[in-house]
Amino acid sequence: MKLFDNTEVAFALKSDSQLERAYFLFKMIQSQPMVKIGSAVTNFALKAHLPIEGLIRSTVFDHFCGGVTEDDCLPIIDNMYKKGNVHSVLDYSVEGKEEEASFDAALEKILRIISFCEEKKSIPFAVFKPTGFGRFALYQKLTEGESLTELEQEEWSRVVDRFHAVCKLAVAKDVPLLIDAEESWMQKAADELIEELMATYNTEKAIVFNTLQMYRHDRMEYLKDLHQKAQQNGFYIGMKVVRGAYMEKERERAEEKGYPSPICTDKQATDINYDTAIKYMMEHQKMALFAGTHNEDSSYLLMQLAKEYQIKEDDKRLWFGQLFGMSDHISYNLADQGYNVAKYLPFGPVRDVMPYLIRRAEENTSVAGQTSRELNLLKTERKRRKL
Repeated sequence: MKLFDNTEVAFALKSDSQLERAYFLFKMIQSQPMVKIGSAVTNFALKAHLPIEGLIRSTVFDHFCGGVTEDDCLPIIDNMYKKGNVHSVLDYSVEGKEEEASFDAALEKILRIISFCEEKKSIPFAVFKPTGFGRFALYQKLTEGESLTELEQEEWSRVVDRFHAVCKLAVAKDVPLLIDAEESWMQKAADELIEELMATYNTEKAIVFNTLQMYRHDRMEYLKDLHQKAQQNGFYIGMKVVRGAYMEKERERAEEKGYPSPICTDKQATDINYDTAIKYMMEHQKMALFAGTHNEDSSYLLMQLAKEYQIKEDDKRLWFGQLFGMSDHISYNLADQGYNVAKYLPFGPVRDVMPYLIRRAEENTSVAGQTSRELNLLKTERKRRKL
């Protein structure tokens, strides 16, 4: 039996009723029309302030999220860590807030989480999105090479200060920091800022991690350029490597605006790009890799590379990451073999986390085979328990 086929280890933490709920949810997600209708109805109900939060909470929210607050997440965090040796990354998944007050609130939230991480071994990383700390349009303007007005310049200085505030605390508490990637038309500004942060804070090891979305065909080149700068300036590279989360949006915008799509031509090209990036990172000593992947082949490849380069399973420069509520067969079986594994655990008010959840559901329907693999594993485990 292949490692990831072991459903007993994969679902050891799920009760029979949780197993049934997961089966029901993935059955729903498998149907593209259902996801489209469900998303539209949910959006409408939330905008109209209809009382559906309880229903969302007991189904999709509880399956993919840890809770409404950090404290809500603690029973799940402790359970995964004590019983499955799987760590958690607390991900405050509130999206699309555009006021200064909400950026400051997000900063306070991340600072609190960093201090939280220091106390709990089960939470090894803090994470945030660039647009949690500043307006999307501001990043976009800088990415497109436009000059900022005096007011925007002051606004950007506040964004930069927020980044530095979290990095300083992360270094002081020795808590590595994962910074998510977003849409390509704002990402260059974020990349440049994060590079400066790496040069400043990653002098002894990787504390600041950027994110590479490998469905973009230019990311390998970007990684090599960054590596050159790191060698010249003597800093360590931290990278979360993922396939990417905005594919439909990226393609639609490229077509609408008439520029070549930044996305790889097909799934196979993305897979090759992803595997090339993790190979490149494993070859170089001064790099730390957080491999965010739900792909079994890439996970097997990474295990093989770790052996090849004599990187021990528990070496803190290598982490595997999956989303909470998905790919438990990868997470728990890897952790069972002694590898560092972390689940991304989204949390936040139900209403505010819905855009994230809808994106997850749409992503699951668009990735061929992802949902049917989940369903097959859940079926196998239901059968095993009946026997």
